[in-house]
Amino acid sequence: MAHAYTPGLKVTERTLVRKKRILPLKGEVVVEKGEKVVPDRVVARTHLPGDVIPINVANILGLPPEDVPECMKKKEGEKVEKDEVIASSKSFFGLFKSQVKAPEKGIVENISNVTGQVLLRGEPHPVEVKAYLDGEVVETYPEEGVMVQTWATFIQGIFGIGGETHGELLILTEDSSGVLTDAEIDKGCQGKIIVGGSLVTYEALQKAIEVGARGVVAGGFNDKDLREFLGYDLGVAITGSEELGITLVITEGFGEIDMAEKTFELLKSKEGKLTCINGATQIRAGVIRPEVVIPLQDGTGLEGKSEEDLEGIGLQVGSPVRVIRQPYFGRLGKVSALPPQLQRLETESKARVLEVEFEDGEKAIIPRANVETIEE
Repeated sequence: MAHAYTPGLKVTERTLVRKKRILPLKGEVVVEKGEKVVPDRVVARTHLPGDVIPINVANILGLPPEDVPECMKKKEGEKVEKDEVIASSKSFFGLFKSQVKAPEKGIVENISNVTGQVLLRGEPHPVEVKAYLDGEVVETYPEEGVMVQTWATFIQGIFGIGGETHGELLILTEDSSGVLTDAEIDKGCQGKIIVGGSLVTYEALQKAIEVGARGVVAGGFNDKDLREFLGYDLGVAITGSEELGITLVITEGFGEIDMAEKTFELLKSKEGKLTCINGATQIRAGVIRPEVVIPLQDGTGLEGKSEEDLEGIGLQVGSPVRVIRQPYFGRLGKVSALPPQLQRLETESKARVLEVEFEDGEKAIIPRANVETIEE
């Protein structure tokens, strides 16, 4: 049978999800292998070095740089408190005294007799890594982090913003074509992951933030609303670090696009369940997909495929796909043929193509690069 590889989205009711929870610097792992964890459980912690604060002591005291070391009240490596005197000098035969005070609490890291500057290192910033999932610690990496594992319903999106969060799943539209507006959102959405159909409006996102919702999952989002919501053009940056008060996961694309029926029904069947989402997205090399993870409380031992098992699944006849470029952008179908030979396109270039049969029975020849698989 003809076979090819193509990027894919995973939409599966049952899979083994494994997440490495790794510190940015070496630190302390605070859980043990085999321990059960919940999303807010801290599994590892460390401290990032504080900010460097340059202080031009020579300029403040009116001295040549080479005289600065003799005027220092604090030496390299010594701790200082905020507003504590770190250097002083006398002028006009000792009648006037000039002082330099520490702008922040920290440690004197360097005293230069060349530039006359003193570098003050601020207090370290504590960093904690949480479990993110409701699951079990299956591996520990000393001083680095852990691997958390859970059986879960797993759905990948096209685009997202905002970082990791979790809450109870709440469906707010009747079907996959419903538009999520601010009218559907009220105080009952506080702490919830809310789900819409074909579109979430800018006003709905703002209302969701106001009432304290944790996240929003919807089929589409208008690009002009995204620009207004972020306050800048996104470009090709990696998302996920935005601090906007909510996490957004888009499953289909930009504009009003019905959420895939399977995806919507899968989410609907899990209403009321604890749901973990992450909007982090990278569309360049090293693709990162936004995701929805719904841990299965009775999932231990269930048969299913792991995330790793799903990686690299080949495109073949019968594979469900979504078209990701015009003129069929957003349409769902199944591969009906995989011609092995290159075919000439309208642009006069040659490329490998496939035949897709859409849900309404229509067929089209499409470059393989213009589709992505929906891995079930």
